[in-house]
Amino acid sequence: MAMNGGTVPKRKVMVVADPTRESAAALQYALSHAMMEKDELILIQVGNPNSWRSTFSTFLKRPTPPAAVAASSTERSRGGGDWDHLEAMKHACAFALPKVRVHIERVAMEGKGDKATTILHYCKLFSVDLLIVGQRRSLSTTILGDRSRRNGGPSRLAKATDTAEYLIENSKCTCVGVQKKGQNAGYLLNSKTQRNFWLLA
Repeated sequence: MAMNGGTVPKRKVMVVADPTRESAAALQYALSHAMMEKDELILIQVGNPNSWRSTFSTFLKRPTPPAAVAASSTERSRGGGDWDHLEAMKHACAFALPKVRVHIERVAMEGKGDKATTILHYCKLFSVDLLIVGQRRSLSTTILGDRSRRNGGPSRLAKATDTAEYLIENSKCTCVGVQKKGQNAGYLLNSKTQRNFWLLA
C-alpha cells in the first residue's frame, strides 16, 4: 500500500534458512511473491554449526548466477569443502532481486536448545515485519496444530513437533508457513489467520 507521496514503506523480512528443500521453497516464495526492492531480507539459521555447510544451490529453482558458480568452484579448488548454503541463498537473492539488502545471521545452539523461541527472539531484536518459514505438513502436525488452537494456545507437544507451526501461532509479526507443491504447482500457505491458502506459481 502506497503512503502519502507514493512511496512504499521499507520492511524487514526474515526467512528461516536451513539446508532443506522446505527452506528453499520459503526463499523462492519470498523472492517471487513477498519481497519488494526496498525491503531488507534477513536469512537466519539456528542450529548446530556442524550442519551449516551443505550443497544447497541444487534445491533452488532459480538459476545460479555465473559469479556464484565461479565462487563455488574456486572455494572447492582451495579445499574449502561444500559451499555454505547461506552464501548460496544470498547469491540467489542478489540474482533475483539485486536491489534488496540481504543480511545473514548464524545462531549457534549447542545441545538441545529451543529453536523456535530463539527465532522469535531475533524477530523482536531486528524488528522484523514478516517471518517466512518452510513447512513440511504431515497428519500428526496438522492434528497437533488443530488441537492446540482448540485448546486456546500452543501445546508443548505441538511446539516440540513442528517449529513452523509454533512460529505461526506465536510470532508477534506476520508469519507465513510455505509448502512448495511441485515444480510449477504453486505454494500452500499457512498463517495465523489463513490456513491452507493455495497460491499459484
